[in-house]
Amino acid sequence: MRERVLVCLSILMLWTSLVWAQEKKPVQLSDLSKIVTVSDPEIIPDGKHVLFVKSFIDSTKEDGFSYKSQLIMMDIQNPQEFKILNSPATNLSNYAVSPDGKNLAFSREWEGKPQIWILPLDGGEAQLLTSEKNGASGPVWSPDGKKILYSIAVPLWAIEGDPSWPNPRPGREYGDEPNYPAIKEGLVKDESKPNMDGDVNELRAWLAKNASKNDPRVIDRLNFLGERGLSTDIDFRHLVVIDLNTKKSESLTSGYRSFGSAAWSPDGSYILASSVEGNGHPDDIEDSNIYKINLSDKSVSVFLQQENYRLGGPTFSPDGKFVLVSGQDTEDRVFNQSLIGTVKVDGSGLKWFTEELDRRVGGAKWSDDSKSIFFSGPNEGGITLYQADVSNGEISKIITGPVGINSFDVHGDQLVYAKTEVANPSEMYVASLDGKNEKVLTDYNSTWLADRWVSVPSEHHFEQDGFGVDYWVMPPFGLKDGAKHPTVLEMHGGPTAMWGPGESSMWHEFQVLAGRGYGVVYANPRGSGGYGKTFQKGNYQDWGDGPAKDVLTALDKAAAEYKWIDEEQLVLTGGSYAGYLTAWIVGHDHRFKAALAQRGVYDLTFFMGEGNAWRLVPYYFGYPWEDGIKELMDYNSPQSYVQNIQTPLMIFHGDNDLRTGVRQSELLYKSLKIMGKPVEYIRYPNEGHELSRSGAVHRRLDRIGRIVEFFERYVTHPN
Repeated sequence: MRERVLVCLSILMLWTSLVWAQEKKPVQLSDLSKIVTVSDPEIIPDGKHVLFVKSFIDSTKEDGFSYKSQLIMMDIQNPQEFKILNSPATNLSNYAVSPDGKNLAFSREWEGKPQIWILPLDGGEAQLLTSEKNGASGPVWSPDGKKILYSIAVPLWAIEGDPSWPNPRPGREYGDEPNYPAIKEGLVKDESKPNMDGDVNELRAWLAKNASKNDPRVIDRLNFLGERGLSTDIDFRHLVVIDLNTKKSESLTSGYRSFGSAAWSPDGSYILASSVEGNGHPDDIEDSNIYKINLSDKSVSVFLQQENYRLGGPTFSPDGKFVLVSGQDTEDRVFNQSLIGTVKVDGSGLKWFTEELDRRVGGAKWSDDSKSIFFSGPNEGGITLYQADVSNGEISKIITGPVGINSFDVHGDQLVYAKTEVANPSEMYVASLDGKNEKVLTDYNSTWLADRWVSVPSEHHFEQDGFGVDYWVMPPFGLKDGAKHPTVLEMHGGPTAMWGPGESSMWHEFQVLAGRGYGVVYANPRGSGGYGKTFQKGNYQDWGDGPAKDVLTALDKAAAEYKWIDEEQLVLTGGSYAGYLTAWIVGHDHRFKAALAQRGVYDLTFFMGEGNAWRLVPYYFGYPWEDGIKELMDYNSPQSYVQNIQTPLMIFHGDNDLRTGVRQSELLYKSLKIMGKPVEYIRYPNEGHELSRSGAVHRRLDRIGRIVEFFERYVTHPN
């Protein structure tokens, strides 16, 4: 009798929850402006409060939306007690708490350049600390709290002497022309006589003066493309230390190489920082070592170096006995996973912990007792938080599964972290160091989500060609027995990105599509991150056939299991590498009613010349002048099959996208237009490659709106 009552109660509760769920409305396009994200928690030394960044979209402006962020200080045990440390109009970054927990150092713009500021945490106004000509960032407190280390940018032309590499301009020698930027800054004397009609030296002086105004831009470097414009100038990052009592600053490093990820020694007598070996051209050097910089005489010496390894991220253990380091074996740099390890304070005894883990991990932090290291990384559809035991190297998963631990901090017996999950894109939590006794600290999104229906994905797996592929299926809003729904196959870029319930960037888009009555299928095909080196290398010299087979198999298997998927009403989209994959698929498969290729690459040889991500070509295929490589690249280029495309296609690209290059989409569009194929081309002004994640809010809204509108032209929904 008791069991029967329980069953009846369970059925009643399920029926009630379904009715209640249907009374909710789905996630709306406009809800993008409601999403709040939290990040970068730092527990201050008292162990009672945590600092974190709250990022949100301000929709109160009459002329549209704007991104804002606030630094929050919250009582961990009483999260309703918190203090906002900056106004939304004054964004700050790179913050660091003083060792005594009384002051905050951070970067904020002043007169057009970022500078270091100091803010008392017990109240008072922030005070400007630096006035560096080219800006200052990355403050790091000395152990005694009396000094701050920070980073500055030094342009190549401001460094004394000639670099070690030959003049990159063919047939020219250093000193052939005057250094006009240095002349303008008063660093050198102007002894030139610019004259277009003079001898060759005077002509060179006249041409150099024009170039100093960037009219024209003279390009002599390999990596001359930035994200949204040309990057013809070279800067080097150097370290400066300032005494907080005297306000006197002193440069610690100089020359034709950069120093970064700096850490103070426990006694404050030296700095550890990563830098390159020698003074080679920065476009030619991808590896780094860890160096020791003595404050007494500014001497720089190698602290840690390992052949064929890239090293960085030094952090001293709280007990001062070890240094935490990060690295990578560079013999197969595209596919080898990242490493985390320790070394003794004299630079000996390097020990890697994560070689067998076979994941790309980062963000490592020490526990207060120096016995453990915490770190995180993509893992099978989530972002897992790991713990390594320093004594034996044993690694355990602290928080894992279909969630994403995007940033975290540890202090004492407390773990504070920002978490993404299907039910909520971002909130801050606190737990014990083993991940148990979880307690939510914020409710920024739970309030507006209270009356929203959220589609919950179901996870699936299959084996194919020696690879295990995960995929997820999200049901549409309004699902009814016997009804058939259009379904969208969503694909990720990278190609080493990873999607899953713990990945936050697509939360809103997927929910909007599901809320509009679309099923959503997404997968991690061979080549994706989060599954180890062998899987990540699965699309080497095969960007098209293999990955396309994986995502289409995922769609086929989903349709076989979920009878609500209408196989006559399938649509397709993806961005970046997935823009490539979208074009590849519609050039080989005609099942889709419509497809949308976003900021993709479609001709690989052309991509090597146009995109700033050009190294993907030689890393995955080789150089086109090598034997057989041009043919391989042509085979793997969607443009080679443009004549076979029958599917109505919409193409997105940002005007200033230099990561993949806008000429790629122009070529695809123009080819289809010439052939009279159904194609439409959308260009977003002032946008780079990150439109979908950090572009202007109104354009992000327009983008998703156009995806929905385009698909609605070709599909029908059940009554």
